[in-house]
Amino acid sequence: MRYTILILSMEVQKDESLKTISYSGIFLSCFSSHSEKCIHSTPEHTLLYLYSGEQVIENGSKNIKIKAGECAFIRRDHRLVMYKNSKGKELYKGISLTFSRSVLKEFYSKISKADLPKMVSVSEENVFRLNPRADLLSLFHSLTPYFDDDTKPTEGVTHLKLLEGIYAILNSSEAFYPILFDFTDPWKIDLLEFLNENYTDELNMQQIASYTGRSLATFKRDFNKISNLSPQKWIIKRRLETAYTKLKEGKKVQEVYVEVGFKNPSHFSTAFKKQYGFPPTEILN
Repeated sequence: MRYTILILSMEVQKDESLKTISYSGIFLSCFSSHSEKCIHSTPEHTLLYLYSGEQVIENGSKNIKIKAGECAFIRRDHRLVMYKNSKGKELYKGISLTFSRSVLKEFYSKISKADLPKMVSVSEENVFRLNPRADLLSLFHSLTPYFDDDTKPTEGVTHLKLLEGIYAILNSSEAFYPILFDFTDPWKIDLLEFLNENYTDELNMQQIASYTGRSLATFKRDFNKISNLSPQKWIIKRRLETAYTKLKEGKKVQEVYVEVGFKNPSHFSTAFKKQYGFPPTEILN
């Protein structure tokens, strides 16, 4: 069985100030001198803790700011945007635990059902702030040795830490019982709605599938029902259509190619000319 402890940080691997340590089922990433935006969407519940820096969670119209020493719980099958920021001289450094259904089912099978709280209403919230109680702080501080390349946790230790995390969540509020032990099938969100909102982000098919609550095979099957293009070609076409509109409005090529998600002007110019028959610099003509 694979257990995962995921330490959240920047996704930009070329930054020399970024350090990433990976083990089997454990990913440790930290230290960055700049702000980074990432899309968070996972089929598993997530418990996060911030060691240093600042994390802003954009949940619909709500902005939730997590500061150093604070914890948050993110419900499974929920998509949001997170900004991971350095704070003054403090670099971003955070850690999160993800709880698979298999781990939660194992935990549930071993607890006394007579001790389960009665008549607990199911919250509609998707992001919860947790008071940094002693049990939560103890759990996360016990994981700091694994930021060291030479210290590798065993599968047994990883499993125990996840169980400790579940206990800590349940101890913080009875409201988490019906959330953690809900084993119904995950949701799916509308593919076109998701892509139209996120076509400027650098996403691969596996990420899009995960973010929309699908396996890769289900994603490919569902996408074939709505377009005869591949997902990546659909995204390129959508970016170019937006770029065309922006350029017609008088924006400069140097601004537009970045805004619509291209990495460099050469790639943008080539793709634009292939779709429209002329380079973007000639659009106003």
